[in-house]
Amino acid sequence: MAAPPKAPYMASVDNNLFRGMAYRQVGHSRGGRVTTVTGVPSQPKTFYMGVASGGLWRTTNGGESWEPITDHKVPVGSMGSVVVADSDPNVIWLGTGSDGVRSNVSTGRGVYRSNDAGKTWEFKGLYNAGQIGAVRVHPTNPDIAWVAAYGDIFKPNNERGIFKTTDGGKSWKKTLYVSDSTGAMDVELQPGNPNVVFAWMNRIERKPWSIISGSREGGFYKSTDGGETWKRMQTTGLPNELIGKGNIAVTAANPQRLYALVEALPGGGLYRSDNAGENWQLVNSTPGLITRPFYYTSLNADPTNADIVYGGAETLYKSSDAGKTVTPFRTPHGDNHDLWINPNDNKIMVQSNDGGANVSFDGGKTWSSQDVQLTAEFYGVWLDNAFPYNLYMAQQDNSTYIVPSLNNPFNMAAVRVGPGCETGPIIPHPSDENIIHGNCKGQYSVMNVKAGVTKNYWIGAQSLYGNDGGDLMFRMQRTTPMATSPHDPKVLYYGSQYLHRTRNNGASWEKISPDLTAFPKCCQGGSGQPITRDVTGEEFYSTLYAITESPLEKGVIWTGSNDGPFSVTRDDGKTWSRITPKELGEGGRVAWIDASPHRKGSAYYATYRYLLGDYKPYIYLTNDYGKTWKLLTDGTNGIAADVPVRVVREDPVREGLLYAGTEFGLYISFDNGGHWQPFNLNMPIIPINDIRIHKGDLVIATQGRAAWILDNIAPLQQIGPTTASAAFTVFRPRDGYRTTTGQSFLGPTVDYYLASAPSDTVRIEILDAAGKTVNSFKSGVAPVQAPRRRFGEDDDPDESMMAGRGGRVPAMATGPTLNLVTKNAGMNRFVWNVQHQNGLGAPPGQYTARITVGSDTKTVPLRVRIDPRLAADGTTEADLQAQFAHNVKLREMVAEVNALLARVRTAETKYKGATGAAADTAKQVKEVSETLNTQPIRYGKPGLQAHITYLAGMTARADQKVGQDAVERYAYLRKELEAAKAKLDKAIGPQRSM
Repeated sequence: MAAPPKAPYMASVDNNLFRGMAYRQVGHSRGGRVTTVTGVPSQPKTFYMGVASGGLWRTTNGGESWEPITDHKVPVGSMGSVVVADSDPNVIWLGTGSDGVRSNVSTGRGVYRSNDAGKTWEFKGLYNAGQIGAVRVHPTNPDIAWVAAYGDIFKPNNERGIFKTTDGGKSWKKTLYVSDSTGAMDVELQPGNPNVVFAWMNRIERKPWSIISGSREGGFYKSTDGGETWKRMQTTGLPNELIGKGNIAVTAANPQRLYALVEALPGGGLYRSDNAGENWQLVNSTPGLITRPFYYTSLNADPTNADIVYGGAETLYKSSDAGKTVTPFRTPHGDNHDLWINPNDNKIMVQSNDGGANVSFDGGKTWSSQDVQLTAEFYGVWLDNAFPYNLYMAQQDNSTYIVPSLNNPFNMAAVRVGPGCETGPIIPHPSDENIIHGNCKGQYSVMNVKAGVTKNYWIGAQSLYGNDGGDLMFRMQRTTPMATSPHDPKVLYYGSQYLHRTRNNGASWEKISPDLTAFPKCCQGGSGQPITRDVTGEEFYSTLYAITESPLEKGVIWTGSNDGPFSVTRDDGKTWSRITPKELGEGGRVAWIDASPHRKGSAYYATYRYLLGDYKPYIYLTNDYGKTWKLLTDGTNGIAADVPVRVVREDPVREGLLYAGTEFGLYISFDNGGHWQPFNLNMPIIPINDIRIHKGDLVIATQGRAAWILDNIAPLQQIGPTTASAAFTVFRPRDGYRTTTGQSFLGPTVDYYLASAPSDTVRIEILDAAGKTVNSFKSGVAPVQAPRRRFGEDDDPDESMMAGRGGRVPAMATGPTLNLVTKNAGMNRFVWNVQHQNGLGAPPGQYTARITVGSDTKTVPLRVRIDPRLAADGTTEADLQAQFAHNVKLREMVAEVNALLARVRTAETKYKGATGAAADTAKQVKEVSETLNTQPIRYGKPGLQAHITYLAGMTARADQKVGQDAVERYAYLRKELEAAKAKLDKAIGPQRSM
């Protein structure tokens, strides 16, 4: 088949052309990191959770299920703090920007408010406040609120500190400001007296190579005039040298009681004040309370008992004696971030951690499930060649997972665990389904699926955690890059500061490059300063971060590092060229590289520099192996100047069709990056971590909302300059499949564009190769859907005789309604269920779809293929065509025997009680009846009708080659049926033809 003509470049595409397309979330539903939670005292089953990168969610049934309530209303995924007004539960204040500032943290973009319990949202300012640690609302006036803003954690800025509004967010007053690098971690109101306000100020800054937490400024502040003016409390008891992150807890049980969890040197630990912050004492220095304070430092006091306080880090601790002693408090997942306790009943609480949010109604003895939250953070996604294919992903703070592409997102039973751990990547072997490559925080492993064994082949075999980066033999990030070769399935690449290659699944490695990083001397020490050292590999600087081999040229390998440099080899690693664009400047992380599937020497680099305080989007393109570069994102061509880009991919079918994943959603370009437009469709605006185009689908891995698939992107590959101006356009369909698995997604699809909704009916007819109508459908008619098969009963030959026993319906992802014809203005999608109008499954083969709108008719070829899993066991399309012919004959024979039985029943009625000569006729009719009918007792001897329908069911349950026994049995029953016909005809005369 000739290649399709090259599609023209287009500056923009009418969004109506996307109307019939929708992303499908495949999950999974195991929850991800949640920064903030709260509840509603008057609605004890209603709770809110702010996902670190996945928006705000609500449950109204105590955590049995959750729903997102900011999708497409708040254009930010990163949540910092949520609070419901005590005086009006319909008023919700939301501060964006997670305060758990790990290296992949997504920035916030200000404050939002809802006056109708989340139905609608309004932006309320503080766009540059960065990460927001806390929002508090006046107890009787919901228009008065305070915000604790970290500010930009990647660079100095002035929009940090404590802000107050008295007019519902129309205006803000910065009432507490220390410096352009010290922000507010927390703000709290004294219970019963909102004029007394407490705040904690500290410096926290994130660099690509380190976490800076602490300085000699900041600390505990108090206001007695509603936060209008502040006093730094140089009181006895609190640390007063190096002061880091801190959190304050208040309790309505004793308004004078305060707790503070403080990172400091010296003096970190849990502090208590019994006189509203005038004096403090260190009550507990258990190390676990202040583990990794930049990420945790969670503190909450019981509102009904002032002696009960909870401190959260990797472990959540509880004290019942005002902090003197603490004991671990069990939660469903580690890495704890927030807790809310109902002030009316301290047994009702909601708690958050890296696994999601969980609700308890018995004081934490039992918790609601976290497997009902579609909020996973996936670092990337890889696909296999199975049918249907599977997604391979690593989830932040969980494990690596293998998710079926047709998975119902809540069906965790279908999800498998792979090698490696939370950081990934996890990559299936290109040609051996038994082998899966994995990584865990810089260390390679390989899984033998059949044996259930994972082998470790760690490059260098050196312990990575705790080391200064400059002291390592091989510097490897937690999310170490791996890549398979498109030319040799045995080849796997792996990145430290060097490029490594194995041809034997890691048993031996060869180093095939020099140091491909910048390796600045400034940034090779241990992360975490000046108080808390934190070296987990996440901040190892000067490592490779992206690796790609050209699909068009073997041995052309592109790399990018997390400290800036782009590199390429054109001779399989023998020599290398440093090809970084001159104007890019020092630093920057190359997140992904996409070697063009259309042009040799061409590659796209997605680089982000927001960790350096530069939020500009950077997508670079070279067409000459890096000699020259073109920046495809100048801040004015569709992707805004403050929207960092994480990934870019070129469509493998349509040259110049690009997909870009950013910090704030997905974008698409139809002119090779000359212009961009949003392409989120029904997917929320969230950070996009990876994009793949696989088997005609667009597969998306997000940071905070799990994985999504846009099925069948064939229309995107065909849209032309005149498509939107044409009254009626039909796109070339991709090949579809006849399958019992996910027919809504894999079946033959017809996509058509209507400039306006027609008054006429839209008709779609399916024609076979001979031009005969196989089936026809029209708009305005709801299609009848075939009943779902039941697990474990599909192969029961007696099912029709013993129906009604029930069964388990499998969980399946929802998709387009089969056989539904729509006539919406814009793009419409029709999916055929590959059924003949006679009720039988139509066989694979070549068909034609004929679409008629008014007087305008268009036709397109429609190829239906055999399920590849059947083809693998030797079944052919010819077998299925023969099966169809066989089933048609059986369908006809069923109809014949039913018609014959109807004649018999009529005759039985006519000759009932007959005497004389007619009695002989009645006897013959009775004999035919006994031949046809099953004895009317339980387990009675089956009649000819039962035998025929039994045989018809034998080859109608699955796509299969018709067995010889079925053919021979058909011939036998055909003779029996003809004999019964002849006997009835002899008795009562032949049936007259109408």
